[in-house]
Formats: sequence, structure tokens, C-alpha cells
Amino acid sequence: MTLRDHGGNLEQARATYGGDDWIDLSTGINRVPYPVPAISAQAFSALPTHAAMAGLVQAASKAYGTHAPMVALSGAQAAIQLVPLLRPRGVARVLGPTYNEHAATLRACGWQVEEVGDLNALSGADIAIVVNPNNPDGRHWSRAALLALVGQVGLLVVDESFADPMPAQSLGDMAGIDGLLILRSFGKFYGLAGLRLGFALGAAADIARLTEFSGPWPVSGPAIEVATIALQDHAWAKATTARLLGEVGRMDEICANLGWQTLGGTCLFRLYATPDAHQAQAQLARAHIWSRIFPYSKTWIRLGLPGTQAEWARMVALAAR
Repeated sequence: MTLRDHGGNLEQARATYGGDDWIDLSTGINRVPYPVPAISAQAFSALPTHAAMAGLVQAASKAYGTHAPMVALSGAQAAIQLVPLLRPRGVARVLGPTYNEHAATLRACGWQVEEVGDLNALSGADIAIVVNPNNPDGRHWSRAALLALVGQVGLLVVDESFADPMPAQSLGDMAGIDGLLILRSFGKFYGLAGLRLGFALGAAADIARLTEFSGPWPVSGPAIEVATIALQDHAWAKATTARLLGEVGRMDEICANLGWQTLGGTCLFRLYATPDAHQAQAQLARAHIWSRIFPYSKTWIRLGLPGTQAEWARMVALAAR
């Protein structure tokens, strides 16, 4: 298997720059995670039950404001791996630049993949992929514009992995109609990516196939137990959204002091234009702050938001040098 370029590759940072006190801002994962509750021994020792899985899906349905058929999977990535199997091989169009696993997985399954830069250029594809809000630049498209594509493509897949703080942008309430599939990630907003949990929402036939493809136990007992509690903690979600929204400007100001231009992002990650992305990454890395740069851009650098005050202080100190 070819390992594609991703964030979270701290092994590379440590090998190059040494040290253990790293702040990993190379992903869009919330660095103030949901406080993990006590996990029962049974969650580790017994196979997950149908009742527990049903409870998780019910909690996710309420959190995402949908009544659509849904399947829980081991991360949104697991859904991405299965999407190519939902339709006969043909032409897939991906609105890019975006998360690189969508196109790579489709190609690996024999699809003809075309990356396009305009939403309207997706029309006519057998599968069309839109990440909304987009990673890495935070672009987003209106619900009306996305819904207009349904019927113009064989299957519209909308990856909403970063949509939790922006529920008004979600198409979750429209999931269930033919030709639309929504992907959600649990780990990013809740800061618990290691649980490996995500969801697919869509028409009954597509969700039935994804359920069959994913096997009898696609989600671990601990993930079910923790996420069922977290998804029902609406007070935490509201407070976390407010905190993240309030910190975006702080991050943009720090990076402006470094001489970088804000290009976009979400309240889980920010994208900046720098004179030289490799030099900017090295500057951060010498302070043991890891970032994300991209093989298709010599200037773009992406940063998640720091978590603790100590992490914020390190960013401020770097900009003050």
C-alpha cells in the first residue's frame, strides 16, 4: 500500500528535529478533547451488541439533526474506502484540491477519476465528491447549490468531517433522498480521533450496502460507549463551538505577525500563504510545533488550533521572535 501525504506524521518531525514535547497542529483535530468517561470492562471484553450500536446511531442521529438511515463505521475513512463499491465503476469527479484519500481510493478501485475546480463541473459524473467545508482551505457551498447537483450525478458524496461547529451548512436533514450520501467524522470535533469512529447517512439502499460491506462489528465497544455519551452532551458541543469560533481570530493574528496571509479554513484548522511553505514548517518545527504542508503548493501551510494556554503561549512566543 502506498502511504499518502497526511498530517499527524509526528514520527517524521521527531526524526528530523528531535525532542518529545511536540504540539501537533498538523491535523484538524480538536486539541481540547471530550473528557473520556469511565469505560466499562464489558466494552473491552465482549463483542458489541446490536442494542449498543443502535443506541450510538440514535445519539448520532439526534446530534446531526437527521432521521435518515445511518451506519456507524471505524472513521469517516472507512466510509471513503467503501464508497467506490456503491456504484458500477465509471467516471468519478472530485472537487479539489481536497482530502487526498477520496480520489486515491476511487482510483485504486478502478474508477476514472477527474479533479475539477468548480462545483458545476461535477455534473454528469457517476460519483461526485465534495468536502464541505473543504479541507484544506475551508471553502463551503450552499445547501441549495449542493442539492441542485443531486440528480445531475449518479451519487453525490458530501464529506462533512469538519461540519460539527457549522451545523447550518450540513445536509444531514436532507440525507435519505436517492443519490445523496453524507459522511461525518466523530473524532475531529470531539478530539478523539483514536477511537476511529464515523458515520454515513443516506438512502436506505446505500446504507444497507455499506452495512453489509462493513461486517458485523465495524465499531469497537469502547468507541460505542464513549461516543454515545459524548454525542448527547449538547452543552459540551455548544461550549466547544463557541471556544473554537472565538480562537480563530487569535490564531490568524499570530500568523499575521509571522508575515503569513490568511487564506481560509474552519474553526478546527486554518490555511495560510507563506513565502515558502517548507521554510515556514521548519520555523515552526524548531519550536516543536508540527504543521501540514502540501505537495501541490509551495506556499500553503495549514495549522490546527492550539489547545492549552501553554500551547498558545508557544505560538505567541514564536511570532514575537
